[in-house]
Amino acid sequence: MKVLSLFSGCGGMDIGFEGGFVCLKKSINSIIHSDWIEDDFGSWVKVKKTGFETIFANDIRKDAKAAWVSYFSKYYSNANERYVLESIVDLVKREKNGERVFPRDVDVVTGGFPCQDFSVAGKRMGFNSDKSHNGGRIEIGKPTIESRGQLYMWMREVISIVQPKIFIAENVKGLTTLETVKEIIEHDFANAAEGGYLVIPARVLHVANYGVPQSRERIIFYGFKKSALKEDVIDKLLDLAKNGEYDPYPYVTHSFSFNTENLVPFVTCADAFINLDEPEYASDISQTKYSKAKYLSKGQGNIEVRLDSISPTIRSEHHGNIEFRRLSLEHGGTHIEELSQGLLERRLTIRECARIQTFPDDYQFILSKTNDNSAVSASDAYKIIGNAVPCVFAYNIAMRLKENWDKYFK
Repeated sequence: MKVLSLFSGCGGMDIGFEGGFVCLKKSINSIIHSDWIEDDFGSWVKVKKTGFETIFANDIRKDAKAAWVSYFSKYYSNANERYVLESIVDLVKREKNGERVFPRDVDVVTGGFPCQDFSVAGKRMGFNSDKSHNGGRIEIGKPTIESRGQLYMWMREVISIVQPKIFIAENVKGLTTLETVKEIIEHDFANAAEGGYLVIPARVLHVANYGVPQSRERIIFYGFKKSALKEDVIDKLLDLAKNGEYDPYPYVTHSFSFNTENLVPFVTCADAFINLDEPEYASDISQTKYSKAKYLSKGQGNIEVRLDSISPTIRSEHHGNIEFRRLSLEHGGTHIEELSQGLLERRLTIRECARIQTFPDDYQFILSKTNDNSAVSASDAYKIIGNAVPCVFAYNIAMRLKENWDKYFK
């Protein structure tokens, strides 16, 4: 099945949607999903391919494209051509001016439309964002559909153009607390292709319930092309309480917020950091790089991660807001055994952040400039990792969709 990926960033959603990557064995519930595992390497497993293929990706960040192309070049000789570095607004305008921009015969559209304007960590300007679609600033007091806070409308335009069988949109939990924003977005998405989509009520999912060692809650929207659905499927999707087998949302696999039968323990930071050397001894360049910003006693970026629990949210942040892997005793550090071994206070490395986001270790984030793409610095890497959808979480979404595909569509 062919996937068109919007707001792709460095590809967390795309990696998860395609599968075939290596992750922690503890991130996969082998009681429920033993059939997901292709190879077992002890503490690690390679998950099976899903059958989905990303044929088009897009973003405005040069560093995100460089990282995406570096990773996906292992699988596609034309990876650079698959990723279009341009604003979705400009792409849609080109399409409407008669240029063929987007591929047709697309089965799935995915997109994590920009969330900063809805995030509790941001200014929460929502639809009234003062950021433009290409990352610049617009004049305050002039609401525009081209603002960052309304880019989901341009995602809707792409859906209307390519008319996939299903679309999946992702955003931050904070969106649900801004008046009627969730309902407005659901209504607007349903009007894609002249009302041709059934949008079921969006839900907030916590990624720690799906094998991701992180406090990260995301709202997920599903829209189904009505004319592509089998007879009676619309009625079943409208009453999921009675037709749970048609529910597109993935089943919980780990016991962070739930304690039902067949769940496995949630993944901790200690699990995620297995076999990682300290930066001064590491051969992986992403493990050697970490922010040297000083401890400031309070505020974001001054928390020590708990090894026996999940990490705080990995955000797209300036290097000074990256949380600490370890604090000194003077600053309230609790990893006494590590400190007694002489290990020093430091912030999370690039690789540790990537592990928390469940990126595979063969994904390289620190990159030199090439003929086609820009360099990616450590500061860039922190930002694009923080913007990403956790790969294992996306894999759960993709595999649930694959499981139900023939049930849904003609």
